[in-house]
Amino acid sequence: MKVPPYHWWRTVFFLIPAISVYTIVLGAASIVSSLFDRRGHSAHTCARAWSWLILRTTGVQVAVEGLDRVVPGETYVFISNHQSIYDTPVIFASLPHQLRIIAKTSLARFPVLGWHLRRGGHLFVDRQHPDRAGILRRWRALVSEGLSLIIYAEGTRSADGRVGRFKAGSFLLAIQAGLPIVPLAVIGSRQVMPKGRLRTEPADVRLIIHDPIAPPAISNPTIQDAKALADQVHAIVAASVDRLQNGTIAEFQKVKT
Repeated sequence: MKVPPYHWWRTVFFLIPAISVYTIVLGAASIVSSLFDRRGHSAHTCARAWSWLILRTTGVQVAVEGLDRVVPGETYVFISNHQSIYDTPVIFASLPHQLRIIAKTSLARFPVLGWHLRRGGHLFVDRQHPDRAGILRRWRALVSEGLSLIIYAEGTRSADGRVGRFKAGSFLLAIQAGLPIVPLAVIGSRQVMPKGRLRTEPADVRLIIHDPIAPPAISNPTIQDAKALADQVHAIVAASVDRLQNGTIAEFQKVKT
């Protein structure tokens, strides 16, 4: 589908109404499904449908590379860079895994939304006073439930497109839980909607899935062990982003085909 470049009238009279309808209809379906599906699988299906519609409506085409490197149904900790709020629709629409996010505890206080996310298996973390033991128990339970986590290890969206330092906390938990880590590189989503801008524009986005990394077998890992793993994953993701940040349309089409 060929989508024209940004025009204010298209945003006001088409994008905003369309996205509002998707959100209301699929959000309601997701909440209703959670009454009968406590594992959140149906809610995740709604999230994937919403993501696909958002990308389609705003003219975002995604080329995925390396999908054969992960096994459907396996539990992974996906670690991604963060360029735009569009990263989440890109990842949810592209990965055939039951994904759960780690959200701030402030979201848990929102009426309906907090209850719905918690019921669907998403994790809430108090960044000031994290309950690491409780989070670790939940991470280990992911294996039996067939769920995977998506984490933006920078902690916030990049202001300039560069991959910021990865925080070590999530990597420490990954080592303790013994879950494989999959580095993800999202390239081009910043062109759709960079941090600080409200409008969207069509763009070509690439999602590169790297080989899973088995966490080191350490019985009592330290924060230094976690930082070493964080640096290893950061180097992989940053190398892909730096190499392809200014990629051409021809490169995109080559990956897509």
